[in-house]
Amino acid sequence: MAESIVAEDWYGEEIVDRTFVDCSFHDVDLTEATTLRTVFQECTFGNVKFNASRHTDSAFLRCAFARTNFFEAAFTGCKMTGSTFTDCDLRPLAVTGGDWSFVGLAGADLRGVTFRGVRMREVDLTGANCEGATLASSTCRAPSWPGSGSRAATCAGATCRRWTRPTRSSPGRS
Repeated sequence: MAESIVAEDWYGEEIVDRTFVDCSFHDVDLTEATTLRTVFQECTFGNVKFNASRHTDSAFLRCAFARTNFFEAAFTGCKMTGSTFTDCDLRPLAVTGGDWSFVGLAGADLRGVTFRGVRMREVDLTGANCEGATLASSTCRAPSWPGSGSRAATCAGATCRRWTRPTRSSPGRS
């Protein structure tokens, strides 16, 4: 049976080498918490505070984040594969290394957010505001690249060093 964690105070907690599968976190305060080698798989986070939290070599696999605050949060070497962010406050978030492939950031306010050396394959940035974001030494191959689709993302002023845009294959080429 899936665990439900509701209205708990995990302020400053050190969460090391733990695994959470199909858990639900609602109204949980993870401010200044740290995770190390911790796995959250198919978990939901609603109204959770990740403010000033630090996450190292942890994984959030196919998780859903809604109305969650990441003010001053930092992720180093973390995997967010398949996770979605809806109505989340992601500013100012810092991400160094790791894999954010297949992440849903549609409509996200990413102004001033920093991604350094992050794999971002098939990321949905539809309608995202990336103005002033730093996307340094990251690799992105996304069908919803800013400027594609009906709701293009705004990336004016973004730093995109060694950024890989999707390429179209010619007919007959793979």
